[in-house]
Amino acid sequence: MSAYRQILYHIVFRTKGSRKSINQKHVVDLYNYIWGIIKNKKCVLFRINGMEDHLHILSDLHPSVALADYIREIKVSSGKWMKESGLFPGFDGWGIKYCALTYSYKERNTLIDYIKNQQEHHKRESFQEEIRRFFKEEGVDLDEKWFWVDS
Repeated sequence: MSAYRQILYHIVFRTKGSRKSINQKHVVDLYNYIWGIIKNKKCVLFRINGMEDHLHILSDLHPSVALADYIREIKVSSGKWMKESGLFPGFDGWGIKYCALTYSYKERNTLIDYIKNQQEHHKRESFQEEIRRFFKEEGVDLDEKWFWVDS
């Protein structure tokens, strides 16, 4: 069965407790590991980047994959790899929450640029401010516990 799809997701999730535990010296290894998970799910990665306390992923979603399963696989597998690799000694896991917003393919390049420029962007806006802005722009009420609940 083949299907044509245009399901573009901007996915954001944070470290447990929003701890700054993603060692930026080894993020290319982490991003490549996550890219492998995404390819195994028959999805396409357009961009991945992040900061010490959170990640942004822009990808499509294959029609055979449920969003919750997709994100769970990325978080569980990458979290296990991060702990076992020894490259992220302060990493204690991912927070249980995530943000997944859908976008049109015509917005793809704008989103790629946004994700690519995370380091520059976060000199002006904190992660909490960023998420608040995303939700406000999309007209979604944000439960502030999103930032703090990890169990």
